[in-house]
Amino acid sequence: MNRWPDDWITPDWPAPPHVRACVTTRNGGLSQTPFDSFNLGDHVGDDPAVVTANRQRLHGALVCRPAWMSQVHSSTAVEADPGTCPVADASWTDTAGIACAVLTADCLPVLFCNMDGTRVAAAHAGWRGLAAGILEEAVAAIGGPGAQLMAWLGPAIGPSAFEVGAEVREAFVSQHPAAAEAFVPSSNAGRYMADLYQLARIRLAACGVTAVFGGGFCTFNDPRFYSYRRAARTGRFASLIWING
Repeated sequence: MNRWPDDWITPDWPAPPHVRACVTTRNGGLSQTPFDSFNLGDHVGDDPAVVTANRQRLHGALVCRPAWMSQVHSSTAVEADPGTCPVADASWTDTAGIACAVLTADCLPVLFCNMDGTRVAAAHAGWRGLAAGILEEAVAAIGGPGAQLMAWLGPAIGPSAFEVGAEVREAFVSQHPAAAEAFVPSSNAGRYMADLYQLARIRLAACGVTAVFGGGFCTFNDPRFYSYRRAARTGRFASLIWING
């Protein structure tokens, strides 16, 4: 039975029962405006003591140890380690009780596990990280054929709110021609509405990962979540996955 607040999201996917995952919302913490209230990001200008208190609440709710990263839109995947904060954008673990964690506020969080639940991973996939290959690196870090993995796409900015330039479209289409389907011309000349979820599915399929679940959120339009495009000075929510001890 979950011990976390009712409005946190539990992924709906067929992961083994000992694999646990959740996504926090912006409710239930101590942060003041504009970070109100459950901000978990320690790099956004919030009171460090309050962020620490919020993270302690998270730890208590999950009864596991989150392993944070310094996220920079890279293609680097590392082994999750709660004692460090490496510069990376994906982490993996096969150790029970350690949670792979990513912080987002419009970028796409992607959670992974293998079919027998012996290894899990989490990736922070904004458009730059997607184009750089962060999902491919996360898949490689878990190991095994893609057909033996599953992925869950967490809350990200939706295709009706994510406007990008032609250079973003070209970055994806030059690697995967099918990515053209994820871009629709916007009302602004030379710009496009981009579907991060579709882009992620295309890249995962190219790795052999077709058991992909989740999607359908929009952080920009859903007030449960922080959104950088809605308010540049804002907090971060967390997506976490771990093996129950």
